[in-house]
Amino acid sequence: MPLLRSLRPPAPHAARRWSRLPQAALLALLALGSMGAADPAVRYNELGHQMMCVCSCAQVLIECNHVGCPDSDSMLHLLRASVSRGDSDRSILEAFQAKYGPTVLASPLLTPFNKVAWIVPPAVLAFGLVGLVALIRRWRNTHAPAPAHAPQPGAARDRVRRETEL
Repeated sequence: MPLLRSLRPPAPHAARRWSRLPQAALLALLALGSMGAADPAVRYNELGHQMMCVCSCAQVLIECNHVGCPDSDSMLHLLRASVSRGDSDRSILEAFQAKYGPTVLASPLLTPFNKVAWIVPPAVLAFGLVGLVALIRRWRNTHAPAPAHAPQPGAARDRVRRETEL
């Protein structure tokens, strides 16, 4: 009897449910696509928080409250123009880094060199610790060779007594 049930065509409501799957996938794709087109004001705010002001106030660019700051106005104007042109976030950050140096970025861009610079020091430390543990275990497992003629346990004490008695 179970074999006959599996050969039956699906119920009408199940077929209707599966026919809506392509529509749901298209709707999800459109929703994800519209999320990529962020509002320019939101992009301006996010990018402004990813950069530092170069005037030595050590503040985030968009929050620089340094009175009479010689740099923040021009930097914010350049950022606003780049966002309104529709430049990508990465190209804006690279342009600011090229113009003001790497200190303008609050966190460095993830380039291959930066990946290596972040991975190598902890890896060297880990290898060093593993090597140190192996070296300590090797030292611990090696035994000092026994002298050719081992002194008797009480021989040194007897010798000291003889030499100190008058």
